[in-house]
Amino acid sequence: MATMEVNVPDIGDFDEVAVIELLVKVGDKVRAEQSLITVESDKASMEIPSSHAGVVKALQVKLGDKVKQGSVILLLDTEASASEAKSLAPAAPVSQPAVAPPVPAAALVPAAAPVPASAPVHASPPVMAGESKQSSGLPHASPSVRKFARELGVPLAEVKGSGAKGRISLEDIQSFSKAVMSGDTRTQAQAAKAPAGDGAGLGLIPWPKVDFAKFGPIERKELGRIQKISGANLLRNAVMIPAVTNHDDADITELEAFRVATNKENEKSGVKVTMLAFLIKACVSALQKLPQFNSSLDGDSLVYKQYWHIGFAADTPNGLMVPVLKDADKKGILQISAEMGELAKKAREGKLSPAEMTGATFTISSLGGIGGRYFTPIINAPEVAILGVCRSTMQPVWNGQAFEPRLMLPLSLTWDHRVIDGAAAARFNAYLGQVLSDFRRVML
Repeated sequence: MATMEVNVPDIGDFDEVAVIELLVKVGDKVRAEQSLITVESDKASMEIPSSHAGVVKALQVKLGDKVKQGSVILLLDTEASASEAKSLAPAAPVSQPAVAPPVPAAALVPAAAPVPASAPVHASPPVMAGESKQSSGLPHASPSVRKFARELGVPLAEVKGSGAKGRISLEDIQSFSKAVMSGDTRTQAQAAKAPAGDGAGLGLIPWPKVDFAKFGPIERKELGRIQKISGANLLRNAVMIPAVTNHDDADITELEAFRVATNKENEKSGVKVTMLAFLIKACVSALQKLPQFNSSLDGDSLVYKQYWHIGFAADTPNGLMVPVLKDADKKGILQISAEMGELAKKAREGKLSPAEMTGATFTISSLGGIGGRYFTPIINAPEVAILGVCRSTMQPVWNGQAFEPRLMLPLSLTWDHRVIDGAAAARFNAYLGQVLSDFRRVML
């Protein structure tokens, strides 16, 4: 057997990140692509995988250490036997959504059509027994919780986490802050005992505790890692953003005919054009016309972005992910379709990089051809709006003289009322509908 170093791969735009979990110990056998450690910055958390299969000889990092690209994680005795190598074949990895990316409501992207490729995450990584935040002195909390604590001025070291392994939740931060403001030490103790997600931190009555088994057979399954991480972001966004949703329909009869014809003409290219590609281009045009939709709140200021990066929700076997198509304003429909296909493929294989899941200025959540009419997507903070799209249907539409069948696409635009008013939202949907009904308007 040969001894080799396993290093931290490209982790995107982060100079240094903290080690918050050790997922293996000396003597463990690991597979290629199996997670070794979890690292976290103020914006993202991700698991770092092993580049090779083998046996852990020595750990070179400990909890709380700062690492960067190229840092040595551990020494690995690689397996030379072909049979052993086969037994250590990598399982299907799962990419860790970082950001809080907050994630929008569940959505799907057509199969043909969501951070470094070197940072996949094993679906069920082994966790070392006995590790806790007390053992390292490093508070155990997600990036979104850390940011929330900073905004409220709450010292994480003084907050007792109510989650697994002492993990600090948003409710823990809220309960601590409320207790300090009221000066009630009894409230602080109660807050420390409050289960995560029970609503106690919001001043609500406790979440009901029910023994479901007494009513009939049950099966209990733990939430996936992606669901656990995205849940905190979804809760924060749903509670803290005064969101309003406008519903409308767009006539895409001619556009769909053009899309079908385009795919026939480009069969040999291997690039399949989906309606989502046209939606992305149409949304860019609307964002340029109404720039407040391409902005973000920063304290008492509004940041207007001079770039147009569009996130699109992709359903994968391991959970919802949101890859980001960068500089959509500079790309044509065919290029957008090709890049979406590549990003969606990476999402399904768990190979998205942090850079490929961050930086969106606007998100589209599409239910594709599954069904439904309208829904209320949750805004992906720090964005200020998100577009939900459902399956198009043929409907009778009055043309002034008679009813005629038209293909109508349901649109659901959710927007932050702190930044956008109802008139602007109505204009956005109206303009988007005009562009989709006559795509030549994109050139105007």
